[in-house]
Amino acid sequence: MRKIGLLGGMSWESSALYYQLINEGVRARLGGLHSAACVMASLDFAAIEEMQSAGDWARAGDVLAQEARGLVAAGAECLVLCTNTMHKVASDIESAVEVPLLHLVDVTADAIRTSGLERVALLGTRFTMEEPFYRERMMLREVETLVPDAGERRIVDEVIYNELVLGVVKDDSRAQYRKIIERLAQAGAQGVILGCTEIELLVSPQDSPIPVFASTALHARAAVDFALAD
Repeated sequence: MRKIGLLGGMSWESSALYYQLINEGVRARLGGLHSAACVMASLDFAAIEEMQSAGDWARAGDVLAQEARGLVAAGAECLVLCTNTMHKVASDIESAVEVPLLHLVDVTADAIRTSGLERVALLGTRFTMEEPFYRERMMLREVETLVPDAGERRIVDEVIYNELVLGVVKDDSRAQYRKIIERLAQAGAQGVILGCTEIELLVSPQDSPIPVFASTALHARAAVDFALAD
């Protein structure tokens, strides 16, 4: 089994889900008492969020690159960045180490294409929905993404930062997300990407009239695939 390096803590709620899914995936495939061989760097999300809000992505990239080097020094044979938003600085991580970074957007796009879809909605933080890094990488795999309008983007983002990263899950917020997904489906979205790990704590396939692509679950599965590949 190859060792997985997890870059987490952004937020720890999402990292806990990654850890759970990866270990469950290994146990499901190998049985018995098997669990994943992994090492995690868990950052202080408050510091990272300040860099996000200030637009200091260069500094954030440096921080994550340094943590990535530490994971490789600890024996990691691949890296998994346990957050959608921080894939904005994925190239900084990739250039800092020689082991592969399993890119979340690539994994998600491949799952969408395998499902035969080409046009999907994207829910995530305001950075993920409004900045081009996520949508442009999707287009490289011929997947078009639709995002909510400005008012809906504000709702999606506020629920993430004010509730979900704190472990707060509200039925009212779930209802708001359902309405947003329904409107995007009416606008032509064939599926919806849960493009923020914490959204998977709130929204399930039963909450959507169109197929749901849970980026964390897909990313965790890809990590298990890598770890157990011959």
